[in-house]
Amino acid sequence: MKQQVWIKSALWILLALLLPLGPVADAPAAEKAVHIRFSTWHVPAGADVQQLWIPMLEEMKQRSGGRITYTMYAGGALGKGPDHYDIVRTGLSDMGYATLTWTPGRFPLSDVLSAPIVCPAKWKGAEAGMAMYDRVLHQEFGDVKVLHINSCVMAHLWTTRKVETLEDLKGLKVRSPGGLQTRAIEALGATPVFMPLGEVYLSMETGVIDGVVTCPALVKAFKLNEVAKYGVPVSFGCVAEGLFVNRKFWAGVPEDLKPIIESVGRDAYKIAGIFHEEWYRSIMDEFRQDMEIHDLSPEEKARWNDRFREMLVTWAESLEAEGLPSKQSLVMFKEELEKVGVHFDACPY
Repeated sequence: MKQQVWIKSALWILLALLLPLGPVADAPAAEKAVHIRFSTWHVPAGADVQQLWIPMLEEMKQRSGGRITYTMYAGGALGKGPDHYDIVRTGLSDMGYATLTWTPGRFPLSDVLSAPIVCPAKWKGAEAGMAMYDRVLHQEFGDVKVLHINSCVMAHLWTTRKVETLEDLKGLKVRSPGGLQTRAIEALGATPVFMPLGEVYLSMETGVIDGVVTCPALVKAFKLNEVAKYGVPVSFGCVAEGLFVNRKFWAGVPEDLKPIIESVGRDAYKIAGIFHEEWYRSIMDEFRQDMEIHDLSPEEKARWNDRFREMLVTWAESLEAEGLPSKQSLVMFKEELEKVGVHFDACPY
């Protein structure tokens, strides 16, 4: 019996030595780190990855004193372009960039960001996009954390056949990125064709399509200036896109790191210093060495804008019939664009 009491006493003493004197506290916030799995459909060697996303993530790392780290999954590493919103939403990645207009009907009101505007600076598109998010578009993004949404840099028409007038577009097959660009191409008399950007080069080279509507950055990234002989720098607007974070991941981010991620994510274009007016002028000058760039006359541009206005009226009325405030959204978008010096001449309201 004495031996059993001694053994029990010894076990209690050992247990007391092993246990801490008080409750175990969580590690201080300053010691917590976060690793971001970042996804984008942009090609790994392109300007978006090398001059925008990596600098953005490096800025987060620097501001956090190395507590924010990352792994880049670019191109088709985690899935095809149209899948990238769901790649973030489901947690396959923690943060990523997605093109909303590649999933027709899913973000109907956010299509307003792809209206025909003249915006050569992406940071301006992000400012207007986030103003629209705050005012009305937030209702379409309840399943992710939004760092920014934007209207991209304006898309132009790039073709294998010369286009100078509306009549030249009749019968042309033109790749569309979706959204209002599809309606805009139809309004001008051409036939829109939706396909991944990675298929456009061969399709233009072999005559499957006659052209593409996209922004100068993607013309360069996918080397489409090698197959397009002509460019028309009238603005089709561009696609609605955004930088998103998985909600479960966001809940686990230390509170003192969240403001860093939010600030850097929203101002990514300003921080990286890319896709602004000077960049746009430079790349268009570069394209003029490879292809014939035709600037529409004021009279012809007015004809194209008339078609764009008619298209926007039809789009707005179709969404109003579904109970969505599309007309009001167009007016709001024009107001927010004007605040950053961007024109929306095709706005019908």
